[in-house]
Amino acid sequence: MVANLETHFGTITALIGDPIRSIVLWTLLDGRAYTATELAICADTSPQNISMHLSKLVQADLLTVESQGRHRYYRFSRQEVAYAIEALANLISPKKEVNMTPAVVSDIKYCRTCYDHLAGKVGVQLTEKLITQNMIELQNKTYSLTTKGNKFFKSFGIDTHELKNNRRVFAKPCLDWSERKYHMAGSLGAALLDKMLQADWLRRKKNSRAIVITSTGQRELYNKFKVAL
Repeated sequence: MVANLETHFGTITALIGDPIRSIVLWTLLDGRAYTATELAICADTSPQNISMHLSKLVQADLLTVESQGRHRYYRFSRQEVAYAIEALANLISPKKEVNMTPAVVSDIKYCRTCYDHLAGKVGVQLTEKLITQNMIELQNKTYSLTTKGNKFFKSFGIDTHELKNNRRVFAKPCLDWSERKYHMAGSLGAALLDKMLQADWLRRKKNSRAIVITSTGQRELYNKFKVAL
């Protein structure tokens, strides 16, 4: 007998709800692939235990594993998994205490990666500016490019035609757990983040999803998008 939707949903939520597996999934939100040893350290558990948890996540198609030389690397099987994990964070009450130092909380909320696109206060502001400047517009729960936006992204070195031909969603709203507003996800959001990292507007923080905005980035984000930081 084929399991019904409720059974499948219950299985997935049970997998995500386990404390060890939830830490693994949260860790992978920075978009990088990790070895089992690295994830065991993050989750403060043994190699044997993390192996069991990773096997369950792979079997459920939440994670995929790739071998390179002697190492096996784990990452999300598809971007929808990352969106779902990030969205779950919106269920955390703003009144709940977060077990982080104020500086870490501030950095994460201000500017961070959400899988492979920009999030936090800066990510939300950037998306809002793209809308108010008539570069993107919301249609049927996805963002579409305007003529002005198409010209801008082309001049910015982003091939939007190629992105639209990918199997991935081009641009979509992603609810930001810290701002409780939307930032832009999808292949366009990922390409935009990549460009800003390559141009040294932004820099990744080691062992963190927090993003540092350089002095060049502050200037160019205002010049190009009118985002005042």
